[in-house]
Amino acid sequence: MTSKPIILIVDDSPTNIQLLAACVKDDYQLKVAKSGEQCLKLVSQTPKPDLILLDVEMPGMNGYQVCKILKSDDLTKSIPVIFVTGRQGDDDEEQGLKLGAVDYITKPIRPAIVIARVKTHITLKLQHDKLVSMALHDQLTGLYNRHYLLEVANQKVARALRHKYQLCLLMIDIDHFKLINDTHGHPAGDAVLKAVAAQISTGIREEDVVARFGGEEFVIIFDHCHFIDAHKKAEILLKEIEDLMPEGIKVTISIGLAKLLKADETFANLLKRSDLALYQAKHNGRNRIEAAIAPK
Repeated sequence: MTSKPIILIVDDSPTNIQLLAACVKDDYQLKVAKSGEQCLKLVSQTPKPDLILLDVEMPGMNGYQVCKILKSDDLTKSIPVIFVTGRQGDDDEEQGLKLGAVDYITKPIRPAIVIARVKTHITLKLQHDKLVSMALHDQLTGLYNRHYLLEVANQKVARALRHKYQLCLLMIDIDHFKLINDTHGHPAGDAVLKAVAAQISTGIREEDVVARFGGEEFVIIFDHCHFIDAHKKAEILLKEIEDLMPEGIKVTISIGLAKLLKADETFANLLKRSDLALYQAKHNGRNRIEAAIAPK
């Protein structure tokens, strides 16, 4: 069952919190913050709210300041903010909207208005999230797609080189996949792709990235990961896939492993070395791992 959307109510008045909560508690999960500082702490946690009802006038950090911080952070800027305030001037509303709020509700609180506005912006937020997810994920396997991989991988490589920590990449290819399609049919081939994708994404850490690179090829980026640990993970993966038997079909994979080096400079260079290692694994008999050779 799909969980209810999350609404964060931010207000220093217990009475206002109770009034707002009474309007939306039946259809949404609720979180409460009694200050701007507490609001920022809550939105840094997972899962993030789908919408924030934000009081303008609070002691310490006011609602406008909170909204400005939320909209300046890539992790929170897409969360819709509705200001809830006793101020009723056009200038106040204009200021809130300029800061990035999607709506403005004035006090005294009218339940029908709150319910309608919240429903509208939650619906828009969920539709936006769905479109973003479709743009970033492969529709067959549910893994990230090549577009997302290339975007995030360049950031990860730059960060690893700048901070001098280890990063490893696996390029994975399903062995004899064309033969699987030709022998068992494309529906069976799709089932194999989904089963392999599910298996290689099992146990992946939050900082790692798993993507379908294209066709029967997959890529895993192990962030903050030593070469020995990445090799062990690749060995486990080989055995898991060999034991998988999706649709009763024997499936194996070949893996090219590359450790990020200073000489790589970009993700494209790291990917190229991993791809050459994968080619070597295929050439040497498949169902095996080959490690990339350091560039001269």
